[in-house]
Amino acid sequence: MSDKDDPNIVVKIEKAIAQKYGDKTIQNPKSNWDEEKEKQYLQDLKKFYKKINKKEDATEKKQHKGFLVSETFLNKKSTRTCPVCNHYSFKTKDDVYMNKFECCFECYVKYVEDREDRWFSGWRPETLR
Repeated sequence: MSDKDDPNIVVKIEKAIAQKYGDKTIQNPKSNWDEEKEKQYLQDLKKFYKKINKKEDATEKKQHKGFLVSETFLNKKSTRTCPVCNHYSFKTKDDVYMNKFECCFECYVKYVEDREDRWFSGWRPETLR
């Protein structure tokens, strides 16, 4: 008789799992669930959905070219173009330098690296002046 034909295959597998990983691995998840856990779960669920609904209500939608778009998305200014070299980038590495130094990674290496004090004091390359 093969394993596929054996009606007790599930029992054998459960026993093997219990021997290797312990009895908790094969017990029914509902066996540790009680009324107190159920109440706490429902409260957490209500808080979660309240927070989501609050965020959805806060973002007002406007009609734009036949679509409903969040007003904050329409008013958001793009910071993808480097003000130093005017290079447009989608690299996440550039995002870090754009936020901290207001330039892309390449401009950081060229103009800012090891000269952060000068950069933060307002110095910019001649091409920007």
